[in-house]
Amino acid sequence: CRGRRSVSSTVTSERSGPCPLRPDDAMRFVLRLIHGLESALLYALVALLLGLAIYQIAARNLFDTGLDWGDALLRVIVLWLAMLGAMIATRQGGHISIDVLSHYLSPGANAVVARVAYLFSAVVCLLAAWYCGLFVLDERSFGDIAFAGVPVWMCEAIIPVGLAVIGARFLCQTLGPTPPQPETAR
Repeated sequence: CRGRRSVSSTVTSERSGPCPLRPDDAMRFVLRLIHGLESALLYALVALLLGLAIYQIAARNLFDTGLDWGDALLRVIVLWLAMLGAMIATRQGGHISIDVLSHYLSPGANAVVARVAYLFSAVVCLLAAWYCGLFVLDERSFGDIAFAGVPVWMCEAIIPVGLAVIGARFLCQTLGPTPPQPETAR
């Protein structure tokens, strides 16, 4: 189906009339959107981290002042950057992996070992996401403030979300047609 997209999630063709939007096209669009949001948030947080750190250094050294909550925000930004970086590394297959057996196994056996490793990683990440989610909910019930009126649980919310995304990606790699091979050190 070629043509222009209409509001009703179908593609209209001048020759053949309406035809349904293929699910794989919709999934690709959603994945591109998620990937774009992850990358944009990563870039924005790096810029904020650099700008705030430079401001804090300049304000302290030149004017003996600074933001009282600036250092706490910098620590939270580092946490968020670490989780976003791990999510993106998993998306690109650039996560840390221990590659001991692949040199000794056939390609078929390597695929099986990769699927088992991805499944194990998915289970660990999803379990950790569950328990981190419970931890964040506990933090929310306490009502503690991290800095400048921002609750602690909001600062920590990236942990279960990031682990759930990483776990879901490992699960997709487990169930996908061919598991991607992680990059190996040269």
